[in-house]
Amino acid sequence: MSTTMGSFQKFAGSPVFGDENTGTVFDAYVKMTPEGRYRMDFSWRPKAALAVTFSNDGIHWEEPAVTLECNPASGWEQLVNRHCVMPDPSGDGWLMWYTGQLWDGDHGKSWIGIARSDDGIHFERFLKDPILVPEADFEKESVMNPFVMFENGKYRMWYAAGETYEPNVICYAESDDGIRWTKYEGNPIFEANPEKEYEQERIGACDVLKEDDGGYLMFYIGYRDINTACVCAARSKDGITGWQRVPENPLVTPTPDTWDADSCYKPTAVRADDGSYRLWYNGRRGGAEFIGYAEGRIAPRK
Repeated sequence: MSTTMGSFQKFAGSPVFGDENTGTVFDAYVKMTPEGRYRMDFSWRPKAALAVTFSNDGIHWEEPAVTLECNPASGWEQLVNRHCVMPDPSGDGWLMWYTGQLWDGDHGKSWIGIARSDDGIHFERFLKDPILVPEADFEKESVMNPFVMFENGKYRMWYAAGETYEPNVICYAESDDGIRWTKYEGNPIFEANPEKEYEQERIGACDVLKEDDGGYLMFYIGYRDINTACVCAARSKDGITGWQRVPENPLVTPTPDTWDADSCYKPTAVRADDGSYRLWYNGRRGGAEFIGYAEGRIAPRK
């Protein structure tokens, strides 16, 4: 490890995934496979597709494979991006929740769809329409960045909502089957705090982990302004209400004159055996985005 920007230590060899050959890769989702490997699902801009790569150590990644391509004919999937993947709780195959986007000039709109795979690589849509759409005033034009957890027989989704270029708030929904969702009446569950410089503009794109004490730790993006972002975290006892920002915020911030000099976006994390967190994020300098890596600790809840 090397540089300290924020409370986490950035890996000196970052970016760990993405280069001039791949073009922009962003909004990674990293989790452990049943075989104990790291699986990174990510959005691949030049391919206008979703893709996956695997690693034995979380730093050296294999050649990626496309998992789902865009479907402009659908009327809502001119682009696909910002997704999450999990083994089907039934024990048969894999499930994916993804963001579909439609752009008309500078005006965009986003929805959330679902796909399924037998092998975890080749996904197919099994519904032609989105399963979650923007409805409430605060959802504005978009629902996006789904993060889904299966717990106690229910699917739990945290998602970002608001504007399409960058979302504004984080919301919550539940489902019995992963398809038909009921949005939480108290949405949004998490909003920007203007008193915190690192997130005074807006927040978005979360990754949620269950903690040993039964609570929930949420990693999220904090936006100082629309083009400057960092990685932060907050805790809740039930994953819905009473979110408290951790004192270690911000965890990862841009490093001047480097590949992530403008912004550090979309965190995704795995807890290591020693209690520390392994964290991946997409960094941006100019128009190029790649995936970086950092490690750090967050003190237990008091």
